[in-house]
Amino acid sequence: MKHPSAIALADITAAVRRMPLVGLLGWQDVRQRYRRSALGPLWLTISMGVMIGTIGIVFGSIFKTPLRQFLPFLSAGIIFWGFISTVLTESCAGFIAAEGIIKQLPIPLFVHVLRMMWRNVLILGHNFVIFPLVLLAVAAPPHWSIFVAIPGFLLLLVNLCWLGLLLALVCARFRDLAQIVTSALQVVFYLTPIVWIPKTLPSASAVYLLNLNPVYHLIEIVRAPLLGDLPTMLNWTYSGGMAIIGWVVALLVYGRYKRRIAYWL
Repeated sequence: MKHPSAIALADITAAVRRMPLVGLLGWQDVRQRYRRSALGPLWLTISMGVMIGTIGIVFGSIFKTPLRQFLPFLSAGIIFWGFISTVLTESCAGFIAAEGIIKQLPIPLFVHVLRMMWRNVLILGHNFVIFPLVLLAVAAPPHWSIFVAIPGFLLLLVNLCWLGLLLALVCARFRDLAQIVTSALQVVFYLTPIVWIPKTLPSASAVYLLNLNPVYHLIEIVRAPLLGDLPTMLNWTYSGGMAIIGWVVALLVYGRYKRRIAYWL
């Protein structure tokens, strides 16, 4: 009898080999969602841009932070938080939404997780257009450290993949968990420095609690380079450690319960 991790790796490897299918399905999802819309996914970009501008002006005044500093920080934070929160929310329905395909076609189940990831990466690409426009608006030149955001984004994707796989699996069995995840994300949004800057924290104990927030580190490894800074070693350590431990757990759990998913749907 195969070890659970071997079963999981076999399915994931088979899914990776079908990346052309993943790409096709992801593009189709985006096109279907915005079918007959004049601007398509750009409606999301426009609404997010308006939200960033409004929050930037209001909270910049409240925190007495210059817009040249606060607006790029806010825009990068909201763009990547939107990506993270949408991936986690849609992961809860990852297998449930693909029930018909799972029961009819022998496609590796991890394909449905990759499909959801690729779909949201495409939408992130549309929303990311806002960031260079914000830099132009506040006359902030790009910094060479922007290239460090590439490995940071890849590490973010690695973490979101195992999180998405686990959520898709567990929510297929326990449907109410999706509501808990949605509520938890609302709490995490306010606990993470997205609309507020970490240096505004009043005490060292608050900074210590902030460093225990995994979402903060996942956002920071991408946001800091975009703002001309470098992520700290603590940011890289947390993010890398979560990727390693998370994938070990995901492989064991997914390999053990993979065959039951079709019966849970």
